[in-house]
Amino acid sequence: MARGDLTDEEWSLIEPHLPLGERGLIPDLRQQFNAAMWRFRIGSRWRDLPAEYGPCWS
Repeated sequence: MARGDLTDEEWSLIEPHLPLGERGLIPDLRQQFNAAMWRFRIGSRWRDLPAEYGPCWS
């Protein structure tokens, strides 16, 4: 977990309020959520995401 990522407690509060995909839960939704938070916190482009968040097109 990177600095600024959601803790397990924070994620347990947010996850029930997120929408489901067409076929159920979206895989790696927490990772994508953390990537979006990183992007808005830093103010960078999506393609500049650190590798720990996965590829920018996912």
